[in-house]
This record gives sequence, structure tokens and C-alpha cells, in this order.
Amino acid sequence: MGVVIAVISGKGGVGKTTASANIGLGIAQNDKKCVVVDFDIGQRNLDMILGLENRVVYDLVQVMDKEASLRQALIRSKANPNMFFLAASQTKDKSVLESSKVQKLINNLKKEFDFVILDSPAGIESGYEHTIEFADVAVVVVNPEVSSIRDADRAIGILDSKSQKVKEGHDVGKYLIINRIIPKMVQSGEMLRSEDILDILSIPLIGKVPEDKGVIDASNQGKPIILNKNSGAGQAYQRIANRLCGQDIPIYDIEADEKGLFSKLAGMFH
Repeated sequence: MGVVIAVISGKGGVGKTTASANIGLGIAQNDKKCVVVDFDIGQRNLDMILGLENRVVYDLVQVMDKEASLRQALIRSKANPNMFFLAASQTKDKSVLESSKVQKLINNLKKEFDFVILDSPAGIESGYEHTIEFADVAVVVVNPEVSSIRDADRAIGILDSKSQKVKEGHDVGKYLIINRIIPKMVQSGEMLRSEDILDILSIPLIGKVPEDKGVIDASNQGKPIILNKNSGAGQAYQRIANRLCGQDIPIYDIEADEKGLFSKLAGMFH
């Protein structure tokens, strides 16, 4: 049975959907069969980041309502044959989701895939609760700013109280991605330090992703940044995917690297 990973954030705009797309593709590049599911009912955009918007015929709501089979709705990635995509509905809203239907869909996906990545909607309403309800693991994406951390903390609280695993007496695995780090701003105090974020959220860190202007361009082109081997963000997402696949890879300390560079430069001029 596959592992279900919910990618959550608490607030919008932190790069959660970009993380879902790139992690899914990174897992596929580890020769694992992976499906990425867009749970943002009514506001899907994961299809565009993956460059698959023109291939969507059926969505997950139609599968749950038995208007289409899972086989009909799954779309194979252009970038890697191990990765598939299941689109959210654009014509419905989050109220159409029902726990029993969501559970049946996820169980069917677990039978076919090694990893099931669920891209949760922004916020902590019913769509979010249905995304995390049957997850084995949650990947929490934050930016190094106070509002993002506060909202993520609240989202974690809901995860720890409403997921099925918790109701059954088990823990949901939780991992943190700190996204869009600008080392200079961390050093100047304009962004939170990773250590402070970890102290607040108290969950294990699985990766740091630097700010990368290429991410927006890659998303607009429908080519996830992980395909760009020269991209700092792309390399970071690949390391995160590798860790999720069980590889023991040290966390690359972006802030410390930048500080070391400044020290070296200062030393050259003294």
C-alpha cells in the first residue's frame, strides 16, 4: 500500500502547490510510482504548473461520483512516466467532498501508487480537513515570516485533532519545508531564522528551499523547476523528494552558507 502525503500550509501564497508538483516529480525520478492529487476544489492550478491543463477531461469529483473511472481521470506526466496527476473540479466547491468518498478514492490510489501526494487548498476549512483526514504524513510548507508560521501552527493543530490516524490512537508524521529563503534577509533579521521556526512549530525539518526567480517562469511554462538542474530551488526539491524516499541526505544550510561567504569576503578586505 502506498504512503499518503498531504502537503499543507495554513495560508495561501507560500508555494505549497509548487512544492507538491516538484516533490511528486522528484519522487517519480526515484523510480517510485507517484500520483499528485489536486484537492483545491473550484480553484485548481496544479494542472498548469505541471503543464497538463489541456489534458484534463475528468476530475476527482467525477471519479468519486462514479461519472468516470479512476483510469479515465488519471493523467500521465509529460516529464516522467512514473508520475500521474488527478485534477480538482473547477465547477464544484469544497462542499461536495464527503469523507466516505474521499476515503474510497484514497484507498484505491494507495493500491496503485507508492506515493499519493495530496495538494491541500489554502486555509483550514472543510477542503483542508478532507485533505488531511486520511493522510499518513503531512509536509508543512512555510515562508520565513510570522504570519505564515502562525497559520501553519494552527493547521498543524487541526491535523493533530481531526486526522483519522489520530482518532485511531496513532500519530501523523509531520515534516517541515521552509520555502523562499533569502539568506541576506535572514542575516539582517528581516526574515525568521530556521532555528526560530523550528522552535515554534516543533516538527522535523525535511528541507530548505531558497528564493528562486526561475520558479515563476517554470510554473508559467508548465515545467516544474526540479527539471532545471542548475536551479537552487530545483536542487532543494530533489533533495526533499530523495529524503521522502528514504535517502539519508544532510540538510543544506542555506543561511550558514551565505554567512560564511560574507565572512570570507570581509576577510579579503582586512
